Amino acid sequence: MLSLIIPAYNEGAVIENTVREALRVLPTLGEDWELIIVDDGSCDNTADTAEKAGAGHPVRVVRYEKNRGKGYAVRTGVIEARGELLFCTDADLAYGLAIIKNAAQLLRETDADILAGSRKKDREAYRSYPFVRKLTSECFSLASRVLTGMSYDTQCGFKGYKREAARELFSRCREERFAFDFEIMLLAERLCMKIEELPVRIINHKGSKVNVIRDGLKMARDIFRIKKRVAGTELEIHR
Repeated sequence: MLSLIIPAYNEGAVIENTVREALRVLPTLGEDWELIIVDDGSCDNTADTAEKAGAGHPVRVVRYEKNRGKGYAVRTGVIEARGELLFCTDADLAYGLAIIKNAAQLLRETDADILAGSRKKDREAYRSYPFVRKLTSECFSLASRVLTGMSYDTQCGFKGYKREAARELFSRCREERFAFDFEIMLLAERLCMKIEELPVRIINHKGSKVNVIRDGLKMARDIFRIKKRVAGTELEIHR
């Protein structure tokens, strides 16, 4: 079984199309599947719209009242998921869903624990992406590489996990907001998990309120703080 987890916060404008696209693609994979929408304390109609769009299908909408952040939402989805393979992507389907078929095959045919989407691996990945968001993403990657030696595109919204690896990682992850992706990848390296990268291309994107200077400084602080915490933690694999 395959689980697709989509965190959503105030995505009422797009969530119906997101669910319908998932209902179009997932049945073509030739295996059992489930779609989990995690409503991260939205104050619009995200949850109700998702439930209506997914009625009669293996779609579950998990909701809670207070906005906690993307990391908390994904962790909630991981806990809820029943699949042996878990995939996470953003509500705007920035990378589409066609990549799931190849991603599932790679996870099953290799000894990888994690499959991380990488915009660095596709020359056309940022073709339609706003310059400011591309710059912010590249700055985060540079800071991550300088401070930790990791070269992964940690902030790419598409990732796949084998069930045991996902449970192991998210049981340890403490970040509740956007920096959780970085912590997950750092934890995976510390636990000697096998990480494979999959080239992805941005085909959809929303507007952004990113401030390069303000958010860039915050990202650098987050990286340093998380690195310090993870490095000071004794890690023992529980699997």
